Amino acid sequence: MRSRPSSAVLTRRLLALVGLAVIGVAACGTSSPSSPDASAPDAAAEARDAAVELADAAAADAAADAADDAAADADAAAPTFPGTSEGCSADMLLIDGDYCPSVRQDCLEEHKEFQHDEAKKKAKRDSGEDVAASTVSERCLKYKAPSECLVKRRKSRFCMDRYEWPNQKGELPALLMSWIDARKMCEDKGKRLCTEEEFNFACEGEAMLPYTYGYERDATKCNIDKPYRKREHKLFKYASCMKKPQCKAELEKLDQRLPTGSMPACVSPFGVYDLNGNINEWVFRPKEKPPNRSGLKGGWWGPVRGRCRPTVGFHHEEDYGYEEGFRCCKDAAAK
Repeated sequence: MRSRPSSAVLTRRLLALVGLAVIGVAACGTSSPSSPDASAPDAAAEARDAAVELADAAAADAAADAADDAAADADAAAPTFPGTSEGCSADMLLIDGDYCPSVRQDCLEEHKEFQHDEAKKKAKRDSGEDVAASTVSERCLKYKAPSECLVKRRKSRFCMDRYEWPNQKGELPALLMSWIDARKMCEDKGKRLCTEEEFNFACEGEAMLPYTYGYERDATKCNIDKPYRKREHKLFKYASCMKKPQCKAELEKLDQRLPTGSMPACVSPFGVYDLNGNINEWVFRPKEKPPNRSGLKGGWWGPVRGRCRPTVGFHHEEDYGYEEGFRCCKDAAAK
């Protein structure tokens, strides 16, 4: 099929034909009536045809330009995310690299609340008093950089949900679910609970960062360090709690979750959101036996450690809490 001439080419042709028509008209004024000159009408007709083609070409150009602009606007509006889903389903991210099983991370500055609590406990011990369990969590404000790997690294490759369950940006993460519940929900999706080490690597990356975003604690980047609110009434698992007015009201009082992915700086080196803070996440500890295969990692919105490496291991598999949720992992496709 012959391509349509461009509007610029047609414009030049039209101008040439108009010129011929003008010359022809001028010639008609001097020619003999017995020798009529047909060139002027022919040139005028060609000029009209060229004008029609020019209008069509201009309309086609305008439509093409509009389509290009619309495509560019759509590309600009399309969400862009860090990381890659290569070898994983579209709702998961590939975690691939060299993992360090044992890391040294030196804290340079502890939170003042923790320092004060430690000083109080020391004073009691020095005076011979019993020291009760403290509710003040260790929180390091600044770590020495870089972290140090103490053993040989090993390859790690797997897929992890981009967001906390239900793995939808803008949704509140699930809570009041046990480790057993979380494991089943992942399996129902053809996935599994993440292991303790998988969480470590997805959170810290090959640089072994204490926090997903670096070496210094920052409550503006992840949902951490919110004031503690004391629970006063019993809570039930989520579905049951929503049916009980007192439980529902108690949860609303305690709840300080944020929608998943709503803090854009709370993202790991692999592109995974909210691995620090927002909600504690159930993980699988393969070296443990039932009912202790469950662990909690990442911290929640309260004034707790809220970093990559620590694991809370005293919650049993059937336990549940208002600060406990999860996300899923899966083996990555072979390269």
